[in-house]
Amino acid sequence: MLLLTVTLWALNFTAAKFILTHGFRPLAFSSVRYGLAGLLFTTIVLPRERSLRVGRSDLALVGGGVVLLFANQLCFIYALRFTTATTVALLFGTLPIFTALIASAIGMERLSFRFWIAAAVSFSGVALVALGSHGGLSANLKGDTLAVGGAVTWGAYSVMIASLMRRYSPYRLSAIFLLAVTLPLALFGSTQLASQSFSFGWEVWAWFAYAVIGPLVITNVTWFTAIDRVGPSRASLFANLQPFLAAVVALLVLHESITGTQVAGGLLIGCGILLSPRSRTAAGAGAER
Repeated sequence: MLLLTVTLWALNFTAAKFILTHGFRPLAFSSVRYGLAGLLFTTIVLPRERSLRVGRSDLALVGGGVVLLFANQLCFIYALRFTTATTVALLFGTLPIFTALIASAIGMERLSFRFWIAAAVSFSGVALVALGSHGGLSANLKGDTLAVGGAVTWGAYSVMIASLMRRYSPYRLSAIFLLAVTLPLALFGSTQLASQSFSFGWEVWAWFAYAVIGPLVITNVTWFTAIDRVGPSRASLFANLQPFLAAVVALLVLHESITGTQVAGGLLIGCGILLSPRSRTAAGAGAER
């Protein structure tokens, strides 16, 4: 289940990049994708949960989570528009580091000296990935910055919903957030939706179907089932494979280029992840992406 989940997540970078390259506008794609995934996942979860209600005292946390997830989607989708899927995947490898930093900032975790070494190694890798974008600091720096922003906002979202997961099942929360974030995506993307042409070939629709069902529906079931069976620490080890597997898939499927500097940066990010202590928050995060 863990390998399936990580593979589905990894393919999402390539799927989204292919869809955007072939005519789907960013916010039109995100809003339709999340809307369909939310409806589909709700039909699966509602018979099990019988309700998607949350307590009034938790509405502020839910609202904050929606804002962070919305920001994450903006960063993710526009990062893919401005730079390669390979680069975005490598930079998303900083997620465990940012999650731990945010958890520490709000007093949820205490960070060791070992962690700060890991963070320094990872951020050195980020610098190399950015510097290696097509041989130097180019226009792709905008995409690189958004990719890092995607990792930061996903880490913050993961930390924010950690307390909610003590009171509600991850399936209920996933259904709620998938549906709730659709509204701001559709609102901000209304102009793109109105002018979007949906006359695509079968390849685009095949990737789109995958982007809805794979990383937003199936993984929400497999990820949390696997965590329940093997524990968050072991699950996080598998999750760390995602950025590298995603980069390899993007290179093979999209025929993207990667520089030696970016490879070195990716390896440094990976070394930082291996050096860092295991974080329960990162493993317990919501799976929708």
